Amino acid sequence: MNSESPLNGKSILVVDDEPDILDAISELLDMCEIHTAGDYDSALDILLNHTFDIVILDIMGVNGFKILEKSVLRGFDTIMLTAHAVTAEALKKSIKLGAVAFLPKDYINEIEEVIRDILLGRDKQFWWRKNLGKESRYFDKKFGQGCKEKDVFFKDFEKSIQDKK
Repeated sequence: MNSESPLNGKSILVVDDEPDILDAISELLDMCEIHTAGDYDSALDILLNHTFDIVILDIMGVNGFKILEKSVLRGFDTIMLTAHAVTAEALKKSIKLGAVAFLPKDYINEIEEVIRDILLGRDKQFWWRKNLGKESRYFDKKFGQGCKEKDVFFKDFEKSIQDKK
C-alpha cells in the first residue's frame, strides 16, 4: 500500500458480477478501502448503508444503470466500467444518468488515474472533456474516427462540456 497516494483511505464500492474484476480492482486500488458486490441486491444494500468517495459499476449482470441512478441520487461520483456494453447507447445512457466516467474494461489498469482525476479537485466534467475531446483515445478507437461528429447527442454534449471550462 502506498501511504503517500492521494487515494489512500478513500472509500470505494465496486460492483461487478465477475470475481476476477473485483479482485483486479482491489489489487489496483490497494491504497483504498474497497467494498465489493457481485449482484444488484448486495450492491444496493451496501450503497444505501455506506458513504463512498467513488462507486465503480459494471453495466451488464448487475443492473448497473439502475444502481447508477441510486448512486447519483446519493451524491456519489460514479464510474461505469464495462466490457460487453461498450456501445454508443450505453455511453449516452451513462452520461444522461450522471456517470462521471465510462471506462472500457480494456483500460482497467487506468482506473487509479481516472479516480485521481475525479477526486483531486477537478470538476465533474473533467474526465468527459479529456476523453471525448481531441484526445478521445477510447471512443474513436471503439466507435471509429469522427464518431462523435456524426451523432447529435455527442456533438451537443461535447459542446456543453467544452463551454463549462
